[in-house]
Amino acid sequence: MNPFNSRWSLRCAQGVTLAAALVTAPLVAHAQASAEEQAVASVVEKLRVAMVDPDQATLTGLTSPLLSYGHSGGKVDTQASFIGALMDKSSDFVSITLSDQTISISGNVAVVRHTLAGATNDRGTPGNVTIKVLTVWQKDGGQWRLLARQAVRPT
Repeated sequence: MNPFNSRWSLRCAQGVTLAAALVTAPLVAHAQASAEEQAVASVVEKLRVAMVDPDQATLTGLTSPLLSYGHSGGKVDTQASFIGALMDKSSDFVSITLSDQTISISGNVAVVRHTLAGATNDRGTPGNVTIKVLTVWQKDGGQWRLLARQAVRPT
């Protein structure tokens, strides 16, 4: 084959381009997934901080108006009642530590699981809590917002 033959050169270039695409496509997809996972991890952390040091505007921005927030004891809060309980200290977290966190993303929905360990001072009564938590986040207008949360007591 003559390396200066334009047909041969074109075929080689196409082959190299295809090989490069096959090698880099999974890397790009992984990088995009990792970037989205980091974005979700970031809003989970912002929510953790806002639950310890509540700010109504921050909590409103992090949660969906359609929020369904299930507690391990069976109570279910709306966005308004969830934020209200934090603001009036009927639900008062002194500290929250999250561990064993996993994040799965499908389109504009993220599912996050973790263990929450916290010190509480609900209505002035000190306590501790350890629960397993499932949260569902929805990307809305480019921002991840908490849509649903359910906690269970570990077995």
